[in-house]
Amino acid sequence: MRIVIALGGNALLRRGEPLTAENQRENVRTAAEQIARISAGNELVIAHGNGPQVGLLALQGAAYKEVASYPLDVLGAQTEGMIGYLIEQELGNLLPYEVPFATILTQVEVDPDDPAFQEPTKPIGPVYSKEEAERLAKEKGWSIAPDGDRFRRVVASPRPKHIFEIRPVKWLLEHGTIVICAGGGGIPTMYDASHNLVGVEAVIDKDLCSALLAEELGADMLIIATDVNAVYVDWDKPTRKAVLEAHPDELEKLGFAAGSMGPKVAAAIGFARNTGKSAAIGSLSDIVAITEHRAGTRVSTEVQGLRHQE
Repeated sequence: MRIVIALGGNALLRRGEPLTAENQRENVRTAAEQIARISAGNELVIAHGNGPQVGLLALQGAAYKEVASYPLDVLGAQTEGMIGYLIEQELGNLLPYEVPFATILTQVEVDPDDPAFQEPTKPIGPVYSKEEAERLAKEKGWSIAPDGDRFRRVVASPRPKHIFEIRPVKWLLEHGTIVICAGGGGIPTMYDASHNLVGVEAVIDKDLCSALLAEELGADMLIIATDVNAVYVDWDKPTRKAVLEAHPDELEKLGFAAGSMGPKVAAAIGFARNTGKSAAIGSLSDIVAITEHRAGTRVSTEVQGLRHQE
């Protein structure tokens, strides 16, 4: 099978952990142990999150006053290289030397007329006092929004349209390479008025980009690995139940929070509808069982209705 695995933030940093290189490597090692077990006989593509890593680079850049801070597209490219390096090395320590790996810097096209640019919602970087946030917004042209009793910068989160490096990714897969790409939703780019490709101050949702990647690659399965073992109804109530499998239409009726499970569910629904193949959402530690339909939430047009955990 050709499988796209989208690693959530817990693949690199567990909740509450300091963002050290050692912690990230340890967490990547956990992901690599699962992925290595499904490598034989499958073509694998790995995408990943990068939110904390971009935030750290932004903080480090802000501390250096000699030059202006680097734009988000450049920071995204930097994190794709760093995280890809960790994944390649940890997988390489588990798989035979003959298995090749490649990390691809992945430019993802967005539409300059996407409505998301008119209403930025994605928080990035550190928190500021109201006065400092307003000063920075005026000085740098940022959009800001409340975050508790503080403020943060917010940027647009446009939908991904096309992955420019899809041809080399396909070629590498066809030659037996495990590919790491589209990290953090890819590097957001668009064509300007002169039809030159340029970077954009935006953040593309990782899960939606992973679904597009899986579609453009003709993948047989999309796995969205996160820090919960399934999609739940009544998540914060005593009546909560895991969804074992669902038709996209039935899962869509339930509604999920935009800031948590919403994008993952939307990505799984979109992939299942557009391709007729299965998507699954589940725990990083269950990747092997997810590929065998023994764990996680399976989303497929072949499923009738919706089945809960008993």
